[in-house]
Amino acid sequence: MVKPARPEARVSAVVRSFGAIPLPALSVLSVVAGLLLWEIAGRFLISNSLFLATPLQVIDAAAQLYRTGELGRHVWVSFQEFALGYVIAAVTGIMIGLAIASSKTVSAITNPWIDGLYATPIIAIAPLVILWFGIGIWSKVVVVFSVVVFPVIINTEAGIRNTERTLIEAVRSFGATPTQIFLKVSLPSALSFILAGLRIGIGRGLIGVVVGEMFGARAGLGYLILQSAEVFNMPRLFAGVMILAIAGIGMTAAFHALERVLVPWRGH
Repeated sequence: MVKPARPEARVSAVVRSFGAIPLPALSVLSVVAGLLLWEIAGRFLISNSLFLATPLQVIDAAAQLYRTGELGRHVWVSFQEFALGYVIAAVTGIMIGLAIASSKTVSAITNPWIDGLYATPIIAIAPLVILWFGIGIWSKVVVVFSVVVFPVIINTEAGIRNTERTLIEAVRSFGATPTQIFLKVSLPSALSFILAGLRIGIGRGLIGVVVGEMFGARAGLGYLILQSAEVFNMPRLFAGVMILAIAGIGMTAAFHALERVLVPWRGH
């Protein structure tokens, strides 16, 4: 008589079967399963669209916004705000992080400011930024900059400081100059840290765009979300949220691909 398989054996078999699926396909299956569960919950558990819109309703609302040209206008405004704030924050954060890691004096001067400002909730200062810079694009650029720059600074500094001393001493013993040590050892070693900071900055930057637009804007995805929430139009609200989520997923995936190219020795 054949004994039935133990529960743990069946679980192991299921895990092995998932392990045989390529990782990109597994990611797609995860998203599809999540959307399917969301659709089921919206149709049978919370059927009132005032509280939850289904994915199909969201897609229909996004299509309507696209046909009227409203979606393109909101996306373009938010894209400009995010891109400008993110690029300025990335360049500034890397430069400051390198300076802090290279000089104890600079570190002593700047660290109290960085620690204090990083801990300040953006929702507390966003109204002030809107008041100072107006409801145009630059107030949102400043908000995005303020939430992106600090993870980049901290990760850049950590990357430079975590460079293996044995590697530095090895190239120094061959007569390498400080510039050569920085370019050939310290910077490549810190690349994965810097890219991690930039990846963190993507999500924080998108949040910054939304927060800034909710406090004062005439267009943008955050403005669309707030406007939809005020009239309880959940499909339009979730359309804005989904576009932000898709943008975050796409940009994060691009950074993962860039990291595999720039830091191949990490074995991603």
